[in-house]
Amino acid sequence: MSFLRQRQLPPVLLLSLLFLSSLSPSTSYELDQLLKIKASLETSNPTLFSSWNQETPTCNFTGIVCNSNELVSEINLSQQNLSGSLPFDALCSLPELKKLSFGSNFLHGSLTKDLKKCTNLQELDLGKNSFTGEVPELGSLSQLRLLSLNASGVSGLFPWKSLENLTELAFLSLGDNVFDQSPITTELSKLDKLYWLYLSNCSITGEIPNGIGNLTLLKNLELADNQLVGEIPQSIINLNKLWQLELYGNSLSGKIPVGFGNLISLRNFDASSNKLEGDLSELKSLTGLVSLHLFGNQLVGEVPEEFGEFKNLVELSLYTNKLTGSLPQKLGSWSGMEYIDVSENYLTGPIPPGMCKNDRMIDILLLQNNFTGGIPESYADCKSLVRLRVNNNSLSGTVPAGIWSLPNVTILDLSMNQFEGPLASDVGKANSLSLLLLNNNRFSGELPAALSEATSLVTIQLSENQFEGQIPLTIGNLKKLGSLHLEHNMLSGAIPDSLGSCVRISEINLAHNILSGQIPPSLGSLPNLNSLNLSGNQLSSEVPATLSSLKLSLLDLTNNQLSGRVPQSLSIAAFNESFAGNPGLCSQTMKNLRPCSSNSNSPSHPRIFLSSFIAGVLLLLILLGVFLLWKLRRSDLDQPLKSNSWTMKQYHVLSFTENEILESIKAENLIGKGGSGNVYKVQLRDGKALAVKHIWTPADSANQKTYRSTTSILKKPKTSSSEYDAEVATLSSLRHVNVVKLYCSISSEDSKLLVYEYFPNGSLWDQLHMNKKAKMGWEVRYEIAFGAARGLEYLHHGSHRPVIHRDVKSSNILLDGDWKPRIADFGLAKIVQAGGEMTHVIAGTHGYIAPEYAYTYKVNEKSDVYSFGVVLMELVTGKRPVEPEFGENKDIVSWVCSKITCKDTELESVDSSIEEALKEDALNVLSIAIRCTARVPVLRPSMRMVVQMLEEAQPCQLTSISITKEGESNPKMEQKFHY
Repeated sequence: MSFLRQRQLPPVLLLSLLFLSSLSPSTSYELDQLLKIKASLETSNPTLFSSWNQETPTCNFTGIVCNSNELVSEINLSQQNLSGSLPFDALCSLPELKKLSFGSNFLHGSLTKDLKKCTNLQELDLGKNSFTGEVPELGSLSQLRLLSLNASGVSGLFPWKSLENLTELAFLSLGDNVFDQSPITTELSKLDKLYWLYLSNCSITGEIPNGIGNLTLLKNLELADNQLVGEIPQSIINLNKLWQLELYGNSLSGKIPVGFGNLISLRNFDASSNKLEGDLSELKSLTGLVSLHLFGNQLVGEVPEEFGEFKNLVELSLYTNKLTGSLPQKLGSWSGMEYIDVSENYLTGPIPPGMCKNDRMIDILLLQNNFTGGIPESYADCKSLVRLRVNNNSLSGTVPAGIWSLPNVTILDLSMNQFEGPLASDVGKANSLSLLLLNNNRFSGELPAALSEATSLVTIQLSENQFEGQIPLTIGNLKKLGSLHLEHNMLSGAIPDSLGSCVRISEINLAHNILSGQIPPSLGSLPNLNSLNLSGNQLSSEVPATLSSLKLSLLDLTNNQLSGRVPQSLSIAAFNESFAGNPGLCSQTMKNLRPCSSNSNSPSHPRIFLSSFIAGVLLLLILLGVFLLWKLRRSDLDQPLKSNSWTMKQYHVLSFTENEILESIKAENLIGKGGSGNVYKVQLRDGKALAVKHIWTPADSANQKTYRSTTSILKKPKTSSSEYDAEVATLSSLRHVNVVKLYCSISSEDSKLLVYEYFPNGSLWDQLHMNKKAKMGWEVRYEIAFGAARGLEYLHHGSHRPVIHRDVKSSNILLDGDWKPRIADFGLAKIVQAGGEMTHVIAGTHGYIAPEYAYTYKVNEKSDVYSFGVVLMELVTGKRPVEPEFGENKDIVSWVCSKITCKDTELESVDSSIEEALKEDALNVLSIAIRCTARVPVLRPSMRMVVQMLEEAQPCQLTSISITKEGESNPKMEQKFHY
């Protein structure tokens, strides 16, 4: 110390020297390793590593726990917004490290072989990160009790065999990773200390091993969203400590095992979206159940009466099965339920009255059964209720008064029953009500003026009832209203002028009432109005000229008392049938109306000449633009991709490098062109073929500008790099046997490449319209239709947010070597938020575009349904969407409709190459196509309904639908019901 005093060192340095001199060699070594770890990581939290310095004892570092020897035993830095890669050499050199937790961060890089040196680890949590590559052998980590790698980004073949050394393992979580497909190995069955096993969504195949019954300490078993087949093993009844069992989204078959009721600890059971058969009798002794989800199976029989005694049951979802009988009348009467969905069964009897006890119920979904009686009076006090849907049953009586004013209800669907009585004025107090669906009942009385006070209303569907009196004059207060259906009632008086204030409305149907007076000119100011049906009333006066400003796909003013001249802009072929039954109307151009008097001349010849001249100039400009585009694109093909810094993001295990892909993007490998880019075939060194789409971006070249200005029908909205990355990341997560697999994306500043699987049979368009159709018999066409429908159903309904394709067509349905279809080309797809997405460009292909899309730019699932209907028509008729034989301004939809209306000609619409014995089966599919292509979107079925209709239209000669039997997986919904 005398030496230190003589030198008179600065106080800070003096303290540092004193601290370092007090460190043991082992503590000094650990300090070095921890600082090395710190240097490898980044965080947005500036204080996280502030204590990690040489002046602070290592045991006081944030996230560090030491043992009694002051050596590091735990590192816990979960949920700290960390990025960077982990230096496992430094981590595993800490001699007393027992617990390592970096879960829920943004770490990347690979799990190196150095991990196996962490031989003293008892807990390893790296879940919810962005690692890449395979999981190394873990056999040396024999003391592990907890291993969590779920959603960590790892892939490849998991080292299942190395698990046999982890005999102390009690918690194993590997789900939500893209592992190579492999079965559950027998090694897993030897881990008899496991109480938690999470293997959902990690590409497991084969059967659930019978040895799973050896894991008698299991409390949680999750094997959902895999490709499991076979039956639930009998041995599962040994797991009497199990409180959660999740098997949904597989292809499990057979019955629920005998003795399943032994699982008396079971609280949550979800085996939905499988192929289970038999009844529910094995579940009747599971009195502790809180949540039961078995929807989307093939279950039969009655719901056990014992379910009514389950005092803890709050979630019950059994929709889309074949259940019969009545629901237990005590169901939910002990503590109340939160939701029930038993839709699409064959259930009968009354609705249980006690399900809303304790005001917890959120959703009552009983659609498409045969329930009788009325809505229980007790539901009028169910203030928590959000959705009440009982449509398509045999319910009757009056609706309890309090139902109309429930404060949280967003959907009130009582349609297609036998209800009677008035629509109460209390409906004005329903502050959250969005959809009011009462159609096809026996409701009567006047529409209450207070209906206009339910200002959250988006859809009013009251058609096919006995309502009378006037439409409320203040209906224009409903500023969110998008659809108004009052057809087939006995409403009278004038159409309120205030209806023109409903600026969001796209559909108005007031047909077949007793309405009188003039058509309000204010309707012409509705910017989104797409469908207007006022037929079958007593409307008089002229057709307002203001209607000329509307972009209508449906206009029906037939069978009224209108008079005068039809406005010139409405005197077009599309509206030829829109004015029939009005003797007082006239038109110079419409064939079925009398000509107007001579003093009302048609436009002068100079105006016609001017219009023709302008049209000619526009046509010339378009042709010039297309020529320039062809020239620029052709020259662009001969130029290699710019040499740049490339970024590859992989979504599956890859057997190729980015250089293999980049070197193949050249003119001689071009196999196709589309609205959003060119497609190339890449032949890998191992013989495998891939398809690569080169996305055209705004930075591509000047030719993109030419393209956008001359071909509006195929315009693609500009997207930022972040939007593109977010969209591709979402699309890469799609997993379905009928959706094309996206292997990876490769991007640079000026180019974006998407790498897909390659399909040797090309597209459905190629096979139908370019090649001989000898191999395309009706059985093959049907399987293509069914598989493609399943793919679209998955896009629309298989995720918590629907994916709208926006360019469904036969050239975007690709066929593998076995003729199985894949939905492809998501260049125009968007992830759609609730209520649809408005876009200001028309995306799609002529002949496939839904009529409302061209006018309103409203994007929703029904636009895809229309396009798919056109594809079905192609499959049945063998014709292109637009053919000269259809006539001017006609497409396949109008042509088919003209054929199908006459028995003598409907068979003529079927492709002559289809076998005579199967033409009736083809016509069944054609009728589905007609429903899909209804001009009014609300009349089109959902893709889920299309799949069901196609199932029923299965050809008699087909004994199985092979497309849907192999490796299909239906992901679980965010909520466990589908309405």
